[in-house]
Amino acid sequence: MTLFFSIQSYVQFLWKSKNQHGVHSPFVFDLVTKCFYDRTSKPEYVLLKKYRNELLQNKSSIEVTDFGAGSRVFKSNIRPISKIAQTAGISTKRAELLYRITRYFQPDSILEIGTSLGLATSALSLGNPKATITTLEGCPETARIAQENFQKFQLKNIHLQNTEFKTFLKNHQPSTINRQLIYFDGNHSKSATLQYFELLLPTITNETIWIFDDIHWSAAMTEAWETIKKHPKVKVTIDTFQWGLVFFRSEQEKEHFTIRL
Repeated sequence: MTLFFSIQSYVQFLWKSKNQHGVHSPFVFDLVTKCFYDRTSKPEYVLLKKYRNELLQNKSSIEVTDFGAGSRVFKSNIRPISKIAQTAGISTKRAELLYRITRYFQPDSILEIGTSLGLATSALSLGNPKATITTLEGCPETARIAQENFQKFQLKNIHLQNTEFKTFLKNHQPSTINRQLIYFDGNHSKSATLQYFELLLPTITNETIWIFDDIHWSAAMTEAWETIKKHPKVKVTIDTFQWGLVFFRSEQEKEHFTIRL
């Protein structure tokens, strides 16, 4: 993302965005007020912080196999684990929000496309310990570190698959489960994002929640987000600048929201 595009996108977001007072959909209003803007402390936040600190204190390096759009920060594929956690992992604020979203909707089945070191995965796991979580990671070394930490923190509902995303999604599509959440955080390119979107459309139900990370990462990713919004099966979208949330609730009129967090 160029600096100019980043600034321009964020200015446009601020111009369009609203808080709960500009939301007239009861479904979205409840989500914003009871989940997005829930400022109360949670005991699970302590565990999320411990998980993060475990990685930040890990000074060893791994060789990263990158199948995605590349890194803005790293010039070499030999990368310190602590630096990956610091710069490439989900932020503390976003991990807590992901935990709250998972707790709010209580999905039975969760698919995460892009495990990295498992910072977001741990938030999904703690949000609903009863959910079955499948998380996909293409890099063997990154997957190894994530798996070690899942075991260390006894996150037992996570099933990590070391695989290329497209290959897995073509051969192992998740079954259609009523309450399903998918977190797309694996390949920040327009073509890959739209390909995953199309591959997974047959699995949607009325209660499905999809979260796309970095929808304003580049002009191409913003184009992908606009294409997703226009799809006839998409009914409600929420743009939080970093994330785009998608809902397929057939009973609702098509509507798009831009919400400040």
